[in-house]
Amino acid sequence: MFNIILTIHLLVALAIIGLVLIQHGKGADAGASFGGGSSQSVFGSRGAATFLSRLTAIMATVFFITSITLVYITGHQTREYKSVIEKVQAPVKAGDERPAVPTPRVPE
Repeated sequence: MFNIILTIHLLVALAIIGLVLIQHGKGADAGASFGGGSSQSVFGSRGAATFLSRLTAIMATVFFITSITLVYITGHQTREYKSVIEKVQAPVKAGDERPAVPTPRVPE
């Protein structure tokens, strides 16, 4: 379940990046009013911007939903796990107390 939502999340993120790069800036509308050629597009002079804006908003909503879902799933999974230190608590014997790194000898 986690992997499926993560895959959807990544695909939506890439789609949002692509949609934002395709869209024109607000300054591009001035060229269309002077016959910039965008009035002959498939969506009309303003239709493409409206369509892409709505599609970006839908993708952003799906992105936020998948983000919240991933946080929720991850939060419930971490409650079941224990730390590696908690799992491996080997008792230390009284005679085995040696330093992990040997102390260097000083030449005389």
